[in-house]
Amino acid sequence: MAEEFDLITLGAGSGGIAASRRAALHGATVALVEAGRVGGTCVLRGCVPKKLLMYAAQYGDALDEARGYGWQLPADAAGTTDDARGFDMAHWQAAKTTELARLEDVYRRNLAQSGVELVAGRARFVDAHTVAVGNRRLRGRHILIATGGAPACDRIPGIAACPTSDNLLDLAALPPRAAIVGGGYIAVEFASMLVRLGTAVTLLYRDRLPLRGFDDDLRTRAAAALEQAGIVLRPGQAPQRIESAAGAWRALLPDGETLHLPWLLNATGRHPNTADLDLAAAGLAADARGAVPVDAQCRTAQPHVFAIGDVTDRLNLTPVAIAEGRAVADRVFGGQPAPSIDIGRVATAVFTLPPIASIGPTEAALAAAHAPTRVYEADFRPMRHALTGRAERCYMKLLVDDASDRVRAVHMIGADAPEIVQSLAVAITAGATKAHFDATMAVHPTAAEEFVLMRTPARRLS
Repeated sequence: MAEEFDLITLGAGSGGIAASRRAALHGATVALVEAGRVGGTCVLRGCVPKKLLMYAAQYGDALDEARGYGWQLPADAAGTTDDARGFDMAHWQAAKTTELARLEDVYRRNLAQSGVELVAGRARFVDAHTVAVGNRRLRGRHILIATGGAPACDRIPGIAACPTSDNLLDLAALPPRAAIVGGGYIAVEFASMLVRLGTAVTLLYRDRLPLRGFDDDLRTRAAAALEQAGIVLRPGQAPQRIESAAGAWRALLPDGETLHLPWLLNATGRHPNTADLDLAAAGLAADARGAVPVDAQCRTAQPHVFAIGDVTDRLNLTPVAIAEGRAVADRVFGGQPAPSIDIGRVATAVFTLPPIASIGPTEAALAAAHAPTRVYEADFRPMRHALTGRAERCYMKLLVDDASDRVRAVHMIGADAPEIVQSLAVAITAGATKAHFDATMAVHPTAAEEFVLMRTPARRLS
């Protein structure tokens, strides 16, 4: 006989946890089903460990820059030119593992304190209201699909055998050389980090520039920054086939070259986790990419079944999944007319060094829409590097609607870009105009002050 719940959530990632706890807060009985560890991709295999690795890479840069400010490193004091420093991946790995275990324990305790029942195992639909988890049958008045995504391993022949970002973050030692296949977030972030940690990196991707979907001025500068860091960029050279032999890899490129590598990372993207759910038993069907189609309020074709986050393949960002999950719980169990999540105005960041951040449409998108727009730009060498000798630059862009004066978009590449754009996202969401930016007093000397000092448009889109 099936056990009854008000809500059954499939997947204990950020979105599933947030939705389950919010539903329980409203008095719902909730079962949260998870086949692996609690925390999901962001906490265990994505955002958190990735940024911890970024910090490790950043410290290496900081040590090099310190010389320009008068700091003597041990190798300098010894009168040698060789730097005896070295990155200890095993040490990082142990520290990272401890921190993730701490975070997982926090999630488990919070779920228990909220009254959410955590059910270990993999769920599959039996019918539109029932899922099977091992020998258990769980029946829910409502069901929430929050199973997230996984690395795509089918886009190039032979790539299924290659390590993914999941594997990279579990390494105890880094390879001396590596190729990364892909040009998106994951590819450029890990390329930027690995090269600073001692790995010689080649980036293989299909497009002319990395980071498709971002503003072209950011993409151009991101490519230049990657090259300045020592990464070999191979645009238009995503492998046609990958082969493994004797613990090494061969990548056959479109130009006829074959790369021989000790390590190769598959960063060709991710796909929704729906293959094992048996959606058809619930009267549901995934789209061509395996995503669960939903409406603006995250409802599927079955009005009592919802889907949120990466499994819908709309805007695959952790805060979006969390906001969607809480909105579903508030509407269904809290009686609150929670607004639909506006995924067209969400800030995002790429944690390369230097990092990138954006909110709003690209210049190309506004040009294609024939939207009269004023474009403001600033491009400068950060004050931080006045004494370091580094060639790193900072670039900022504001896109302003010509009719309303409203700031439509903010784009930036440079130190602290994610922190700066997160703050400006409040202004964008509130409908700030360029006049508001102009009336804001600058904090000097900062990089962020440039956003309120841009007075003359660099160009206009008619």
